Amino acid sequence: MSARTSHVFPRNCHADLPVAVGGEGCYLIDAEGKRYFDGSGGAAVSCLGHSNEKVRAAVREQVDRLAFAHTGFFTSEPAEALADLLIAHAPGDLDRVYFVSGGSEAVESAIKLARQYHVERGEPQRRHLIARRQSYHGNTLGALSAGGNAWRRQQFAPLLVEMSHIAPCYEYAEAGEGESPEAYGQRVADELEAEIQRLGPETVMAFIAEPVVGATLGAVPAVPGYFKRVREICDRHGVLLILDEVMCGMGRTGHLFACEVDGIAPDILCIAKGLGAGYQPIGAMLCSAGIYDAIASGSGFFQHGHTYVGHPVAAAAGHAVLREILDNDLVTQVRARGDYLQSALEARFGAHPHIGDIRGRGLLRGLEFVADRDSRAPFDPGRGLAGKLKKAAMAEGLICYPMPGTRDGRSGDHLLLAPPFIASEADLDEMVARLARAVTAVLPEG
Repeated sequence: MSARTSHVFPRNCHADLPVAVGGEGCYLIDAEGKRYFDGSGGAAVSCLGHSNEKVRAAVREQVDRLAFAHTGFFTSEPAEALADLLIAHAPGDLDRVYFVSGGSEAVESAIKLARQYHVERGEPQRRHLIARRQSYHGNTLGALSAGGNAWRRQQFAPLLVEMSHIAPCYEYAEAGEGESPEAYGQRVADELEAEIQRLGPETVMAFIAEPVVGATLGAVPAVPGYFKRVREICDRHGVLLILDEVMCGMGRTGHLFACEVDGIAPDILCIAKGLGAGYQPIGAMLCSAGIYDAIASGSGFFQHGHTYVGHPVAAAAGHAVLREILDNDLVTQVRARGDYLQSALEARFGAHPHIGDIRGRGLLRGLEFVADRDSRAPFDPGRGLAGKLKKAAMAEGLICYPMPGTRDGRSGDHLLLAPPFIASEADLDEMVARLARAVTAVLPEG
């Protein structure tokens, strides 16, 4: 659809976008009949593909039964059932679920709950949130303040809340020469300790991080031991640990909750994207029993809310999605398919002169593009590499997620892959073949 004839306000005012009219399995279909393999699940959303009948039926049945009931007056059966199912599988002592409409709302809710928790406990001086450079936590002003991507923040900087940002755990670009992964992880985790001490331990309310950094770094998991050290530091200073699993959670990285592989549990956890699999907009904030009890035994009222909190139709879709993931053991399949995809990517791109790193976990994989493999120097941002890769991939019938600004919000380019959990090995081979043609069109190897 031409941006010049549409009344829709698009993301890019100068893009002429195809009109999506259908979805079938791992494919989206436009009005011209062209089929696109959904190699990134949109933005790591469509984990069950585009035609799951059980989820569609759950949505239809719930609309027919009850479309909406405001949570200021009612709870609903779908919300209660989904909360029970999530907590039954949640790590640590996570015990309560606050439903929202997406990832940004989940993060906003987490930040506000962290603050209110400390206020209710008689520590109103705890006001500082620590996050990481090159993180992404959403686009509302609070979530954007927590995010550490310079490009996303730049024009809104005067409106943002002041928050601290320490180093990410980004071994490929930031580990020292000869530094072991374990030593590197301890070093960057100790930046949290240093920042807490700089701010004053009694003034810090929480630390927020993505277990696997998605959009802004390109599928970067932490090195072993990093999050255990982070958990120890938070515990020592009474600082809440908030994990943002909006992109990497709900099975995407090979565990239902991404933090499971790190052997820790947070105090507050945010999910979205794969929770609704694109069939309905839904996200959730999970918190520990202790945090909930502090509110319940204090004011008894979380000073926060959105109109569509706990929307019955969204919750019914989320419950059906989670049942599909659990009943079909798709998390185990994600681990196997993730290993297969990593091997396929390494076989095709491992020697490419301009692909420096192929990384990720489960079915969240990233390729980082470099001008020089030896020095790991990124391309000049003026080249617009990420945009060219997206255009070339679409021409090949492939939806993927290229992004600029990998290193510092300005320089560096990566491409994110997050195919549906239902993708077969043959589907993944087809995705890699289409990607190879797109990369060759933009960066000929010869």
